Amino acid sequence: MSVLTRDEAQLRAQLLDVHRYTVELDLTTGDETFDSRTVIRFTMRSDGDTFLEVKPAELRSVTLDGQPLDPDSLHEDRLPLKNLTAGEHELRAEAAMRYSRTGEGMHRFTDPVDGETYLYTQLAMDDVQRVFPAFDQPDLKAVFEVSVKAPDEWTVLANGVTERGADGIWRAAPTPPISTYLVAVAAGPWHSVRTEHRGLPFGIHCRRSLAPYLDADTEEIFEVTRACYDRYHEKFEEPYPFDSYDQAFVPEFNAGAMENPGLVTFRDEFVYRSAVTDTERQLRAMVISHEMAHMWFGDLVTLKWWDDIWLNESFAEYMGYQTTAEATRFSDPWTEFGVTRKAWGYEADQRPTTHPVAPEGVDDAATALLNFDGISYAKGASALRQLAAWLGEKDFLAGINTHFARHKFGNATLADFLDSLASVTERDVRAWADSWLRTTGVDTLTPVIETADGACTLTVDHKGSRPHRIVAGLYDHDVADEGRLILRERLELDVPQDAPRPIGKRPALLLLNDGDLTYAKVRFDAESFASVRGSLSGLPDPLTRAIVWNSLRDAVRDGELAPAAYLEIARAHLPRETDLAIVQGVLVFASGQIADQYLPAEERPAALATLTALCRDLLRRTEDGDHPGLRLIAVRHLINVAAHPDTIAAWLADGTVPGGPELDPDLRWRILARLAVLGATDEAAIAAELARDPSATGQEGAARCRAALPDAEAKRAAWTAMFEGDDLSNYLFTATAHGFWQPEQADLVREYVPRFYEESVPLAARRGPAIAASVGRWCFPAHAVDAEHVRLGEACLDRDDLTPSLRRALADRLDDLGRALRAREGEARQ
Repeated sequence: MSVLTRDEAQLRAQLLDVHRYTVELDLTTGDETFDSRTVIRFTMRSDGDTFLEVKPAELRSVTLDGQPLDPDSLHEDRLPLKNLTAGEHELRAEAAMRYSRTGEGMHRFTDPVDGETYLYTQLAMDDVQRVFPAFDQPDLKAVFEVSVKAPDEWTVLANGVTERGADGIWRAAPTPPISTYLVAVAAGPWHSVRTEHRGLPFGIHCRRSLAPYLDADTEEIFEVTRACYDRYHEKFEEPYPFDSYDQAFVPEFNAGAMENPGLVTFRDEFVYRSAVTDTERQLRAMVISHEMAHMWFGDLVTLKWWDDIWLNESFAEYMGYQTTAEATRFSDPWTEFGVTRKAWGYEADQRPTTHPVAPEGVDDAATALLNFDGISYAKGASALRQLAAWLGEKDFLAGINTHFARHKFGNATLADFLDSLASVTERDVRAWADSWLRTTGVDTLTPVIETADGACTLTVDHKGSRPHRIVAGLYDHDVADEGRLILRERLELDVPQDAPRPIGKRPALLLLNDGDLTYAKVRFDAESFASVRGSLSGLPDPLTRAIVWNSLRDAVRDGELAPAAYLEIARAHLPRETDLAIVQGVLVFASGQIADQYLPAEERPAALATLTALCRDLLRRTEDGDHPGLRLIAVRHLINVAAHPDTIAAWLADGTVPGGPELDPDLRWRILARLAVLGATDEAAIAAELARDPSATGQEGAARCRAALPDAEAKRAAWTAMFEGDDLSNYLFTATAHGFWQPEQADLVREYVPRFYEESVPLAARRGPAIAASVGRWCFPAHAVDAEHVRLGEACLDRDDLTPSLRRALADRLDDLGRALRAREGEARQ
C-alpha cells in the first residue's frame, strides 16, 4: 500500500484540476462487497503522467477518454495514468469494494436487536479510496454528484438533500466544491426526525432500535443545533454554505464525530440509553457545536495539506466550547475543557511524540493521522483562546471573516490565515504564531512573592518561551470561615513581566492563570499550597478549582507531588465539590492512574479503600435526591473501585442502589464487569445479562466481562479473539481489550505481557490504522509497571516494521509507564 506524500500531492495539484465526480453505489450486492461506478472529469494543465488512488476488492474496468486501461496496472492502490495531454479528460471506473468492520471506508453494521443493517462512510484521512476511485488529497476539491441503489425499505443520506427516484435510486443534490475526505453517505432503515430552521432542512437520524432514546432527546438536540446555527451567523459573515444539515448517530464510530458537510456523523453513544449527567449532555452539545463550526473551518475553507490539521480542529474546538457557552443552557463548558481536554493536551505535549500545533514535518497522510491528538485539539484551542484575549474578540473575529471571504470553497494554509489576521490588527501575529504554533512543550509559571515593609510584590518565574497574557487571582481566608477563600482581586499580567507587580498584603492563595486563558502549567508558592491543602473546596468558582486540580495532577505526573498526597487532598475536598466535571475528572485520575499505576501494588488496596470512602461520602450527601448527576458519578465510581463484591452484587440482585438510582443497562454491565474482575460471577450470569440486553452495547458489555474473568481459559479465549482472529469489529475489539488486563490479575496475565509485543505488530499491519491505534491504546498492559516491561517496550520501538499508528500509540503508553515507574520509585523513597 502506498501512502501519499506531500511532494506527490503538490506535484499533482500543479498538474491538474478536478471538476466533478459522478459516483454510483449499489448497496444490494451482498454482505461483503458493494459495487462502485465512478466518472471523474478533470483538466490537465500540461502534458504529463499522474495517478489515481483506489483500494478495490476487484477493479473490473477503467477507461480514460473512452479508451480502456488495464485494471492489472493497479499497484499498491495506485492506478497510473500515463501520457496525458493538456486539456479536459474523463475517467470511468467500475469496481467491487469491500465493506469495513473497523470504522474505515464503508462501515457495515448489523444491529443484534432487530437484525437491521446500517452502512455509513468515514473517509478521512485517505479512506475515500475504499469507496470509489479518487485523486485523494484535500486541495483537489470538486463537485460530487452521488447516487445510491439501496434496499427498498432503506433511507439514504448524503452531503446534499437526497430524493428517491421512480427507479428506486436515491440521488443527492450536487455538492459545492469539497474535498474527497468530506464525501459522506449513510444508508439503512434509519429512524429520522426532521424539521426546518430559517428555511434550511434539519434532520437527526439513528438506528431504529434507538428510536425511543433519540425521541426523548429530540428537542434538546434540535434546540442546541438551532442555537449554535444562529450564533455562528452572528459571528460569521459568510452564511452556512450547504443545502441542508443532517446529523446521523451511527454505530461503531471510531471518532466522536465527523464534520462531513451537510451530513455530520456522530458515535451513537450520544443517543443515551442509560442515565447520564448534565456534564455529559453538555459534552454532546459541545460536539454538536464543534462539528457545526467545521462547516466553515474545514469544509468551506479547507486545509491545503495535512500539516494544517489545526486550522480545522483547533478552531472547531475553540468555537465549539465558546459557542456552547454563549448560545446554549450549558453556561460553563470551559470548566470541563480545563479538567478533561486541557489535561489531554498537557499530557500529549510532554511526551516524546509531541509536535507543534502547526507542524512542518508532515510528509505523508499516515503521519498526519497521528496528529489528531490533544495538541491539535486542546492545545490549539487554548492557543486560540489566548490569541482572542491578546487581540481582542473584535479583531479576532474580523480576521476570521477576512479569511473566509478570501478562501471560501478553496484551500488555505497557516500563512494565509496569518495574512488575514494581519490585515485587521497592528499586533505582530506572525511572531505570536512562531511562539505558539511552531514550538512544543508546556511552559510552567510559578509565583514568587517577596515582602518588604509589610507590602508584597509578585514576580512570575517563567520556564518556557511563549508570551502569556494571564490573570492572577488573589484570595484571602474568610474571617468567618477559615475553610472558605474569598477573591480579593484579579490582576492582568503579561509574562514575561517588565517589573515586579505590587499586590498589597500577602494573599492566602495566589493563583496564576485564574480564568484559564492561557496554556501553561501553574505551580504554587509554599503558603498558597498550604491554603490549597486546607481550603481547595472553599474556592468560590468551579473554573478556579479546576485550575487548582489540574495543577495538582501535573505535579503528580511530574514527580513533584506524592500520589498519596493527591489522594489525601481528594479525600478531604472532593466530597464537598459541586461541579460534576471536576468530580468526574478527579475520580478518573485517582483511580485509573494513581491507584492502578502510580502507587506500588501493595498500596493499591488502601487507595481503593480511600476512594470507596470518598464515593460513600458523595452518596450520603446526595440522599435528598437534589443532586442526581453527582449521585450517578458516585455510584459509577464506587462500582469501579469496589474491592469486595458483596455490596455491588446486592445492588445487581435488587436492581437498584438503596436510595436510587435503579440500575439501567450501563450500571448493570458496569457491576457485572467489576464482579468478573473480582471472580464473583461466571459465564452463566454473563449470558443471562446478555439475554436481558442483547443490544450492541450489551454485546460489548458481555465481551468485556468475559475477558475480565480471572480464569486461564477465559484469558486464552479473549487473547485469541483479539490477536489471532480478524472477526471482531472495532468496538468489540476495544471492549475485549478493556476487560483483559486487570491489576488484580497481574499474576494470571503475566505471560501475555511479552506476547503483546510479539503479536501486536503483525496484528496492526494486518487490520489497519484504526485497530492498530486500539491495540496500542487499549490492549497495552498498563498495569505492569516495572523495569522489565519498559525494556520490552523500548525493544519493540526499535523494530522497523511497526505501523505508524502502533508506533505512536506504544511510544505514548511507554512514556506514561515511565512516569508511573518513577512515581512508584519516588513513593518508595518517602
